[in-house]
Amino acid sequence: MKDYKVNKSEAEWKEQLGFERYKILRQKGTEFPHSGKYNLHFEKGTYVCGACGEPLFASDSKFDSRCGWPSFDEALPGKIEYVKDTSHGMVRTEIMCANCGGHLGHVFDDGPTPTGQRYCVNSLSVDFKE
Repeated sequence: MKDYKVNKSEAEWKEQLGFERYKILRQKGTEFPHSGKYNLHFEKGTYVCGACGEPLFASDSKFDSRCGWPSFDEALPGKIEYVKDTSHGMVRTEIMCANCGGHLGHVFDDGPTPTGQRYCVNSLSVDFKE
């Protein structure tokens, strides 16, 4: 297991995060589309890791992709870890917090902005700071 700046036992993560967030951030789960509180949230600020509070995405990189999850066209530099994911019979790129290893979602090369990226993120994996 990789050594992250923020390391906790699974029992500590469970206690801190609660059932739903633990399922997403530590067990690589996915929330139902169109169910997350940040899907259609467009306030000015920063989206931070829901596990460790590390800044991940600036609000000006967020866009409405109509996919049902919060979408961003770029992450803050050095804040995301990228891992090949071959689960569920697909080949995707998983995105994780580089500070604690929390699962955020996946990134795809089908974004409509000049970056061409669509970071598809679970609302439960992030918090928002104005």
